[in-house]
Amino acid sequence: MHFQQLTYFVAVAETRHFTRAAEAVHVSQPSLSQQIRALEAELGADLFSRARGNITLTDAGEALLPLARRILADAETARHEVQELVSLRSGRVRLGATPSLCTGLLPDLLRAFHDRHPGVRLLLEEGGSHDLVRQLARGALDLALVVLPLPAASPALTTVELLREDLVVVSAATEPPPGRDGSIRIADLEGAPLVMFRHGYNLRELTLAACRAEGFEPTFTVEGGEMDAVLGFVRAGLGIAVVPSMVAARAGHDLRRTALAGGGLRRTIALAHRSDVDPPRAARELQRMLLEQRPVSG
Repeated sequence: MHFQQLTYFVAVAETRHFTRAAEAVHVSQPSLSQQIRALEAELGADLFSRARGNITLTDAGEALLPLARRILADAETARHEVQELVSLRSGRVRLGATPSLCTGLLPDLLRAFHDRHPGVRLLLEEGGSHDLVRQLARGALDLALVVLPLPAASPALTTVELLREDLVVVSAATEPPPGRDGSIRIADLEGAPLVMFRHGYNLRELTLAACRAEGFEPTFTVEGGEMDAVLGFVRAGLGIAVVPSMVAARAGHDLRRTALAGGGLRRTIALAHRSDVDPPRAARELQRMLLEQRPVSG
């Protein structure tokens, strides 16, 4: 079994077309087909069903696909690790983070890292913690900033807690402030117009769980947005939203920040990577800077 064969197999699996797959990997279609047949012969199983030109994965192909992606990702990581200069004048870091952390925590940190290592490419993937865990598992990310606790079925990951951050309520500065005496209780959110994040956002799950613990279902005026969209809807006066304090601090003067009373809500942010693979050198340097410059808890 060769890396080239796995590359061709993944290309066909993703395009479901031999000719388009050959174009994607810059090889002739007969050569690609020959290598796929050789791989199938070595494995002793058909990987694709080719009925009437409709290319689908067999059960064997479905089993091989995530493993092939991981093998190729690990090989690519190894190649970059070897090619990196000791002085970190080159290399890359594939970092995943939730959108709220991309807005609040990362800008200053990535600026400091870039100033110190301008030759290192920073590749950022935004997503919810569940999606980022899957990306780590398949080798598509070196590091990820995730919200704890992780999903129960998470792969073997090493996590280090970075900070615990308060959540706050933001509202349009032109609207009357929610709550009383500069704070608001979770119970006060009953019946309040909430702008809610899309499914898959940890902030959505935290807010829903807190409201249900108080015995009510929240009322949504708009739901389904990303962080920037949610803040924009709040600015427009469509409702209020529960967001991380670091995001609220950067949101501008047109949004009012109101603390949650009675202990409020907090979330725990951790830095994660696969336990079975050491991050590349450049990623380890970013990891070191993150751990050294852990923000003060909100």
